Formats: sequence, C-alpha cells, structure tokens
Amino acid sequence: MARSVYALLVIVAASAALSGQAPPYQLPMEPPREFGTSITASMEGWFENPDGTKTFIIGYLNRNQKMEVDVPIGENNKIEPGGPDWGQPTHFMPHRQLGMFTITVPKDFGQQRLTWSITVNGKTNAIPLKLNADYILQPFEDVAVHNTPPVIRFSPTGPTTRGPVADLKKATTMTAKVGVPFPITAWAVDDGKFTSGSNAQPKNLPPPVEMEWSKYRGPGDVKFDARIPKLKIDAGGQVDAEFRGSATTTVTFSTPGEYVLHLNVDDFSGRGSGETGCCWTTALVKVNVTQ
Repeated sequence: MARSVYALLVIVAASAALSGQAPPYQLPMEPPREFGTSITASMEGWFENPDGTKTFIIGYLNRNQKMEVDVPIGENNKIEPGGPDWGQPTHFMPHRQLGMFTITVPKDFGQQRLTWSITVNGKTNAIPLKLNADYILQPFEDVAVHNTPPVIRFSPTGPTTRGPVADLKKATTMTAKVGVPFPITAWAVDDGKFTSGSNAQPKNLPPPVEMEWSKYRGPGDVKFDARIPKLKIDAGGQVDAEFRGSATTTVTFSTPGEYVLHLNVDDFSGRGSGETGCCWTTALVKVNVTQ
C-alpha cells in the first residue's frame, strides 16, 4: 500500500480507542517472514445501509513480506456458513491490505457470524465476522470536517462508486486478450477535504487522489505497467478545492480466463484515516481474457 505508513491498522485500533478495550479480533502476533508463513483475515468493521442490511469491510495481513500468494476458493480459502465463496480474494498481496472487499448480510443477521479461514504453508488462521457494536464505522463521511470518499467511474459517463464497498457481485466487466496490453482508465472526483486524527494538516500533502491497482483473482500472471498510475489532473489539487482527474494503467494477462482486478482510491487523508474509517474508495473489475 502506498500510504500504509499513515493508515496501517488505524481502523483496527480505532474501535479499541473509542471503547477503551482491546479489539475483539486482534491479528495474531506472529512474526512476518520473507516467505513460508501465514495469512490472516481482518474484519475492519461494519456499517448499516439505508435498507437495514449490514456490510462488513474486510481485509487481510499476508506475513510473507516478499511473496504474493494464490489460495483458490475451497478448503484452504473459505467463508462459512453459506460459502465457501463470498467474493473474497484468491490472490494475496504482501503486508497489510486494508478493507479489500465487503460482504452485505440481511438486516436480521443479529448475533450470527461468518468465519473466514485461510490456510497457507500448513498454517490456518480463522477470524469471525460479527456485528460487534465496537466496530461500527462511518466510511462515507467524516463527521468533523465532512470529508467524503472519492467518486470513481470507469467511463466518462458510466456508473459511479463511492466508499470502501468493493463487492464481486457489483464488479464492472471488461474484455481483453492474452499478451495484449489492455489500458484501463479510472475517472475520479473528490471534495478535496482532509481528515486526520488530530485535524492537523501535514506540511507536505500527498496527491489529492491516489489510485492503486492489484490482482484480486485469476488463473495467470497479471502485469501492470504502473500499479500506482500517474494522475492527469483536470481541476483542483488543493485542500478544500474539488478535484477532478483520471489515471490510466495498462494491464497484460499471461493466460486466458476470468480475472478480477482490485482498485483502491485514496483521498488526501490516506486509507482509513481518522477514527471513522473514512475516506477511501474500492472497486473490483472483472476482465474476461481470451486468446
């Protein structure tokens, strides 16, 4: 993550700070290694939707510091009950990956739970997904300065996405060919506001919006010419000035099949800034790759 220094474990720690208690779903204190160790899922928190349904925001920690790991859906990568496939990733990037996808459950979910189990290198870690009151997030607006997440789309007039709501059932679908560089452009609009735990503005602000691509699922290798593509700024770029711009990355796929790519879009504040879990946006893109 480009801004992980700023955002690392903020959401997990935020609920503990607010409640005065240790988080109920702490990540196991297992040392990282270059390779040969485990992956642990992480429930960052949850929010309530206008229709009464609830949405979990979920990430993971890959302790293999120099290894991307593929774990197919099945006995070694399952969310139960009702799974094993709830739209979770099968490709795991190194280090802490915050809020990579969401699961929405019915409004009467109550005290039920889902459990995500991941087995890698003979090590199994499982975490529960529960509607714990200490883990309620406000991912769509920071109440202090009314900062909101960037709005993104994959065509100039296409449907929009706002907030950390990546859901495989709502992924945009595209088509590409094996070995042929495939450009993907994302357009973004942001309010230009800044959120921090202290409300203090740093001297050297990052770009107004930053996009980061990664492989999420797929049968072969995925090569990005730029995982963090350079922004083309149409307007804004200052605090409290509306930002409009776009960024293009070119992707090459090694083998045919169905792939899923993950896009994370940060605003000035970085991922999960402040104690509200606001303000960043996530989306998934399905790419059907043919010969």
